[in-house]
Amino acid sequence: MDNFQLRTLALAGVFRAAALVNVLANKGTISEVDLEISIKSIFETNPDDVIQVFGSTANLSTGFQTLQYQLGKDSNYRNIDIARYVVSMLFLERRLMKNSDILETLSTGVELATRQAEHFSTAHENVIANLADLYSRTISELGPRIMVNGEQHFLTTTAISNKIRTVLLAGIRSAVLWHQLGGRRWHVLFQRNRYLQESKKQLDASID
Repeated sequence: MDNFQLRTLALAGVFRAAALVNVLANKGTISEVDLEISIKSIFETNPDDVIQVFGSTANLSTGFQTLQYQLGKDSNYRNIDIARYVVSMLFLERRLMKNSDILETLSTGVELATRQAEHFSTAHENVIANLADLYSRTISELGPRIMVNGEQHFLTTTAISNKIRTVLLAGIRSAVLWHQLGGRRWHVLFQRNRYLQESKKQLDASID
C-alpha cells in the first residue's frame, strides 16, 4: 500500500471510533469483537505496519462505511454528532502531541493496561475501567472535552461510559497514526474525494 492508502486506513479508524461512540451513547451496547478491536489498537504502540494496529482492513469496515456517509454528497446519511466526534479527536490529538507530560502519563498507563489484559482478557471490565480512567486523566485534561450526546440512561451508566471513553481513546490512537502518516485536518475537506474513492475501494475489498 502507498502512503495515502495507509493514511485512509488510519482515518477510517477515527471514523470507526466516532460511529461506535454514537452507537454506545444511543443504544448502550456494541459487540465485544468491536470493543476488542478498539482496545487492541490502543495496545499496538510499536506496530510493524499500519494494518497490525487494526488487525486487518476488514476490521475497519465500519470506519470505511462511516467515512463514506459523512464525507459523501448525500447529506441524509450524515450524522452531526459523529462529525463532531471526528473533528474533536483530530483536534485533541494535536494538543496531545504537544504535551509531553500527558503523553508520558498516557504511555505508562497503556503499558500497565496491556499487562493487565494479559491477566484478564482484552475486553475485561477491569481493563476497560482502567483505560477509561486513563482517558479521563489525560485526554480529558487537554480540553475541550468531547461532549457525547445520547440517551441519558446510557451516558450515566458507569460500564457504558467506560466503554465510550475507551473507544474515544482508540480514536485518538488512530488520529495519532493518521498524523504520523502525514494526515492534516484540512486534508479531510480538500482531499475528500480521494478519501472517498480509497475508502470505497477498501470497503469493497473487505466485503469480497
